[in-house]
Amino acid sequence: MSRIGKKPVTVPSGVTAEIDGQTVRVKGPKGELSRTVHAEMILKMENGTITVVRPSEETRHKALHGLTRTLIANMVEGVDKGYQKVLEIQGVGYKAEATKGGLNVVVGYSHPVLYKAPAGITFAVENNTVVKISGPNKELVGQVAAEIRQIRKPEPYKGKGIRYQGERVRRKAGKTGAK
Repeated sequence: MSRIGKKPVTVPSGVTAEIDGQTVRVKGPKGELSRTVHAEMILKMENGTITVVRPSEETRHKALHGLTRTLIANMVEGVDKGYQKVLEIQGVGYKAEATKGGLNVVVGYSHPVLYKAPAGITFAVENNTVVKISGPNKELVGQVAAEIRQIRKPEPYKGKGIRYQGERVRRKAGKTGAK
């Protein structure tokens, strides 16, 4: 039996969850999320906990069991506490600033790059070089962070670019002079 899948998801106070067939709707202080889970998974809600039951012991059902439970747990945690990713910008003249509809990034191109924020995502910029991306949807926060990093990935020679906080960039030696 799936160790993750058999754990019930507890719904904390201040968060409401409702199950309508295969659709789960979760509402909390940070926002509202809904997701339609796989048609073969069985969802039950009782006493403030959501449990996921699989129909058989097939390998496919075992995988879907753990996945479904984790997706629901991430939704509940997202609307309760929210998720955050932090990016660091390194390089001379490289900076970012939060604008009304997104993020304006200057990373060595001939023009500033404007990244439009999807619904539910907020940006906070500290010291022009630390970008905090936050929102209730874990999947969307991670996707936005990856797209912003993609604007200028860290390069291995000088280490310039946009990286995740704590990410180590493997540095390479430059050219050696001819004798």
